[in-house]
Amino acid sequence: MNELLGSRIKALRIAKNLTQEQVADQIGVSRQKYARVESGTNSITLDILSKVAEILDVTVGDITRVLDETPVVAYRTGGTESSSEKIFDMLDLFLCQ
Repeated sequence: MNELLGSRIKALRIAKNLTQEQVADQIGVSRQKYARVESGTNSITLDILSKVAEILDVTVGDITRVLDETPVVAYRTGGTESSSEKIFDMLDLFLCQ
């Protein structure tokens, strides 16, 4: 669950052309702590989630909806990686070029 939320937050941050440091400064945490949220290492509190949503100009629901999605592609192909992770990886690939 933490990985899904972190991946979603990262994709939204990149779409807004913000760095981890910029977001971390605005929510009042260290860049390292914020990076652990994006990587899924740290759990995210509702307070931090709300602040991140405000900075990224989205709702908390926009971020957490990824938890409600069924990984249909992974189910059909038998893959272990969720479809949302594949999508975010593709987005990262295209956006970072």
